[in-house]
Amino acid sequence: MRPTDRDGRGEEIMDYRIDDGHRSLMDKLGILTDAAKYDVACTSSGSDRRGDGKGIGNAISAGICHSFSGDGRCISLLKILFTNECIYDCKYCVNRRSNDVPRASFTPDEVCRLTIEFYRRNYIEGLFLSSGILYSPDYTMELLYATLYRLRREYRFQGYIHVKAIPGADPELVRRTGFLADRMSVNLELPTAEGLRRLAPNKHRKNILAPMRQIQTGITQNKQELAAYRNAPSFVPAGQSTQMIIGATPETDYQIMSVAQSLYDKFSLKRVFYSAFVAVNEDKELPALPGGPPLLREHRLYQADWLLRFYGFRAEELLDEKKPNFNVLLDPKADWALRHLECFPVEVCRADYQLLLRVPGIGVKSARRIVGARKNGPLRFEDLKKMGVVLKRALYFITCGGRMLYPVRLDEDSIARGLIGGQGKSRRERELEAGYLLGAEGVTYRQLSLFDDVNFGPERRSGNGMESGPGLRGYAGRNFYGNL
Repeated sequence: MRPTDRDGRGEEIMDYRIDDGHRSLMDKLGILTDAAKYDVACTSSGSDRRGDGKGIGNAISAGICHSFSGDGRCISLLKILFTNECIYDCKYCVNRRSNDVPRASFTPDEVCRLTIEFYRRNYIEGLFLSSGILYSPDYTMELLYATLYRLRREYRFQGYIHVKAIPGADPELVRRTGFLADRMSVNLELPTAEGLRRLAPNKHRKNILAPMRQIQTGITQNKQELAAYRNAPSFVPAGQSTQMIIGATPETDYQIMSVAQSLYDKFSLKRVFYSAFVAVNEDKELPALPGGPPLLREHRLYQADWLLRFYGFRAEELLDEKKPNFNVLLDPKADWALRHLECFPVEVCRADYQLLLRVPGIGVKSARRIVGARKNGPLRFEDLKKMGVVLKRALYFITCGGRMLYPVRLDEDSIARGLIGGQGKSRRERELEAGYLLGAEGVTYRQLSLFDDVNFGPERRSGNGMESGPGLRGYAGRNFYGNL
């Protein structure tokens, strides 16, 4: 490599010569896009970088992977690795040093050309650039910095860029790269230091946390600089994120959410991503997953993460050492509500905003609409539905004008069965599940076991003409809907 240019701060920009077997650009693209699919920490929300009319693109129009911005828009990113060469031998990684896989590396100019050509064809709205570790963390970080410098300065690209900060790299390289990127991320890899030592012996927790702290400090200082100097350059304006692999090590959901909570509190992260472990290597240290990747568990963790970021929940409220894992049949918010029935029902016409957020079926937008609308007069259930409240979940936990939508029992078992089995059912069926029919006294939602000793006592005539005895009360003589 040789110096060919200098950036705005007088630093040399290196011209890197990378030997990858003379692969064509399209061959490299195929290899390095496929190698990048396991890194899920990509999103383009939060940036306010605008084009000045002299260059190409802007980050405002959104962040060939599909992601979602903070306002719900579907956006497209060119998601690639700079190289899948790596000096590390992480047991869970497809690009580990000992794996016999096709290897390729881009040059900074090739990444720039791909980004510009894809953008001109309206294929993408930004770039997500990660990398394996080529030769050393410093060398790799220099390559990433050179790529972003050329893309911003020479190609005048003003769109969204998300780049990885390489753990162990020179802090100065991380700092300079931060002034060119919209978002940076450092992958935590695994929830605990013990898991990292076992599956990624070449990586160290302190090397991962150090650039996280540096980026957080840089963002804080940059906010002060922007307040004092209007034209000061922006440092990572869209914040930082991280990723954890779920299921490769035996941590509980409680441990994972506690780590996520700590990251949000201590490092002001915008987002923690959870990636279900995919068994791409054979190793005795890796778990056997006969059912495939734990995708449902990943989904529950994302739902819980949303509760931490937007709903005011804490990790210790959702789980604890006695209940260390989420219920796979219920979303975390509904599960919390079932374990805290003493807080319900909530009167929507009087409850404060934070309490409304804790009601299953009421989201951030609908809670705000309720608080604003009730100033103008009393609310009805029809009004709540128009505001976006999911009544099939909320009906068990709210009153409107002092009454519930259906007369329901505040019983954990019955509500759980209604929440689990209520989807896709008609109003008539939900009324039956709620015990709405006259004469349904003694309704219980406890599922009968196949081994229950059903003693047929004196027969009595049920409300619909069916013969029922005391042993049939689990069915209420007529409630077969939602029998799980």
